[in-house]
Amino acid sequence: MQVGTEKRALLLALGAVLLWSTVATAFKLSLEHLAPIQLLAWANLAAVLTLAGLLLVTGRFGQVLRGSRRDYLRSLGLGLINPLAYYIVLFEAYDRLPAQEAQPLNYTWAFTLAILAVPLLKQRLTRADIIGGLVAYSGVWVIATRGQILALEFANPVGVGLALASTILWALYWIYSTRDQRDPLVALFCNFTLALPFVLLVCALTAGLGLPDWRGLAGAAYVGVFEMGLAFALWLGAMRLTQSTARISNLIFLSPFLSLFFIRAFVGETILPSTWIGLVLIVAGLALQQGLRPCIRNLP
Repeated sequence: MQVGTEKRALLLALGAVLLWSTVATAFKLSLEHLAPIQLLAWANLAAVLTLAGLLLVTGRFGQVLRGSRRDYLRSLGLGLINPLAYYIVLFEAYDRLPAQEAQPLNYTWAFTLAILAVPLLKQRLTRADIIGGLVAYSGVWVIATRGQILALEFANPVGVGLALASTILWALYWIYSTRDQRDPLVALFCNFTLALPFVLLVCALTAGLGLPDWRGLAGAAYVGVFEMGLAFALWLGAMRLTQSTARISNLIFLSPFLSLFFIRAFVGETILPSTWIGLVLIVAGLALQQGLRPCIRNLP
């Protein structure tokens, strides 16, 4: 029975990783037909419908209606961070950078989280955080300079700045989400639902809410259904079933490498050597951050 449960957890986690591996491609292709805020508006709507469907199918939709005033206010605040601010900044980064650069830069959010946890959660940076962060951000430097590491010149400083800013917003979202005791899927649905009117308002006041080209609409639907909805549900399911969270969590390291394959195949970008080197450094930094934690406790 346990073997079967672990196999199901593995399959669910792999499904989530595969979906997350395609989203950089979906972002880039969709942005050929939509402004960043328009992509967010339609994707947000698709995500709300998807999450509502998942909650109905699993019999948890009633929990949405039983929330307290404090729960809804928290969801409104979190929703203004994610999806509103986070995805606007992220999509603006993808609009300016090649997908092969924006995607790995966004992966450094785990180190941003460790840094922000110091003032916000009164935690301390461990040596694992510092060593892993130094390795990972050296990868950021390689990608941002496209391999010209001594030139002190970023190929697209605004795009790089936006990609790194998105990691701050994502980390803030997860830090403040730790105080939410509701079912994660219920909380996510509330966050996205309460943010939707604000997303639509910003879209209406800027790029406009007209019906987009079908290719843009299809891309936004894909992002909303799979990246914002199903992938999250699959990952939560895997975490609930597994007895080895660490083993399942390590599968996430596959995602950025698979993503480069999809970017090359469907977006048509030639993957630069600097991207490979930078991504390896970023993933190595993440692995060091996780792997060194139990080791450094025994060091003076």
